[in-house]
Amino acid sequence: MPIRVQLDRVLFERRMSLTELADRVGVTIANLSILKTGKARAVRFSTLAALCRELECQPGDLLAYEAGPSDEPEDEP
Repeated sequence: MPIRVQLDRVLFERRMSLTELADRVGVTIANLSILKTGKARAVRFSTLAALCRELECQPGDLLAYEAGPSDEPEDEP
């Protein structure tokens, strides 16, 4: 997927653990871990807004677009 999640970098810069962020945002550690590892297929705007609020950042600080071979359109029904 051409969207890369940079949550690790932002957490490191803020000196915050995944557990602390999960507590502050109200999202399970498991769900944040799925997001952090890039395995999430979607993220709710409300979750993204809560992450930005607690990390004092912009959505672009957490997400990056990288064009590549996997950038081809997927078959949709």
